[in-house]
Amino acid sequence: MAGHTHGAKHPSRDKSRLLFIAMIMTATFMVVEVIGGLISGSLALLADATHMLTDAAALGLAWGATRVAKRPADAKRSYGYERFQVLAAFTNGLALLVLVVWIFIEAFHRITEPSEILAVPMLLIASLGLIVNLVIAAVLHKDHKHDMNVEGAFLHVMSDLLGSVATIMAGLVIYFSGWTLIDPILSIGVGLLILRVGWRLVRRAAHILLEGTPESLDLEALKSSLIARVPELTDIHHIHVWLLTTERPLMTMHATIAEGADPGPVLLRIKSELHENFGISHSTVQIEGGACADDHIH
Repeated sequence: MAGHTHGAKHPSRDKSRLLFIAMIMTATFMVVEVIGGLISGSLALLADATHMLTDAAALGLAWGATRVAKRPADAKRSYGYERFQVLAAFTNGLALLVLVVWIFIEAFHRITEPSEILAVPMLLIASLGLIVNLVIAAVLHKDHKHDMNVEGAFLHVMSDLLGSVATIMAGLVIYFSGWTLIDPILSIGVGLLILRVGWRLVRRAAHILLEGTPESLDLEALKSSLIARVPELTDIHHIHVWLLTTERPLMTMHATIAEGADPGPVLLRIKSELHENFGISHSTVQIEGGACADDHIH
């Protein structure tokens, strides 16, 4: 006997409109930064402009993924299209890593071949960039911890915000001392921070795409808890838990029950425990009264 439930989706406000607004704001200011970087000769500003280009693309991808994820399940996608958001997050993480490589290469060229940098235009545009990024970050902040897709876009914006801060610092140093090497040096520092958050996002998204067990879930604790709370259970095996998205854990398991136990009430208690104590509302449980049939299949 097997039990199967589909957990209800958690209600959430519409994220696609916020992502679209953030994308337009980012793309608009990116053009301003490109012009300012070319005029001032600042690598930090050009790197920030390039980063804002990837931000706009990341926000566009996140926006598209949010819209696609709303499509209902069909014959080819029985779970629906929610996993597309994880794929978008993975792609955004890879884009962050590629961006870091570009920043490092350009910084090396600027260190070996220093060039003149106009500090005043650099400071003005970087300050405007900081304001824009603060506004966008505030727009996305409420959702980034609960949605990996939004988190990917949010990390792009936050790393760009750090870039704006670094550019302002470099502009101040250049204005007061004339030391232009601070520009590529701070760019490398920002690159290292981006590398860290980019790798973290790629690793988490890849873990979900590879059907990895949720990092916060202890399978042994789950097994012990179920057996302790459901006396009719004698054994639990073939446990598989994975994530459809960061908010939707899925599970399959085999449960052996004592002889004479009524499978129906036992199944309901198992599912209740999974939902209330482990947040798993979508589960398929195979009830067995004796030897596991899968163990005899070769």
